[in-house]
Amino acid sequence: GIPGLLAAYQNAISQVKLYGPTNLAPTLAMAKSVMNARKGQYLVLLILTDGVISDFDKTVRELVDCSSLPLSVVIVGVGNADFSAMEALDGDDGVLKDSSGRKVKRDVVQFVPYSQFASQPIERLAAATLREIPTQFTGYMESIGAKPLGY
Repeated sequence: GIPGLLAAYQNAISQVKLYGPTNLAPTLAMAKSVMNARKGQYLVLLILTDGVISDFDKTVRELVDCSSLPLSVVIVGVGNADFSAMEALDGDDGVLKDSSGRKVKRDVVQFVPYSQFASQPIERLAAATLREIPTQFTGYMESIGAKPLGY
């Protein structure tokens, strides 16, 4: 559950040093290859980051590619960095497009700044983190023409 996840994070954070650059494109490329190999599964990729994204254009290109896959990407920003690029990836302010003008087929990113929830009950962080996944999942299922049984 969430308390176990937070305990694991706190344990890990005490043993590693976070530093840049923050490159998300390789992680998304790996997720893309995993999802291409695992038919019939839906992946929720959780990324915890403390930094400003340094490969924004490549990341957007990967997200455009990933937007047709059974994938949701949840990004939690920890610390006090400028997370405006992460908010742009979220796409809540418009449709995300790569440098060649290709648009995402559906929203796959949810960005949550941890600092907004640090002093609140953990359930609020969990709710914000998971808020878009049902819509993203059903959007994927609709995009492949899958319908619930009985319809």
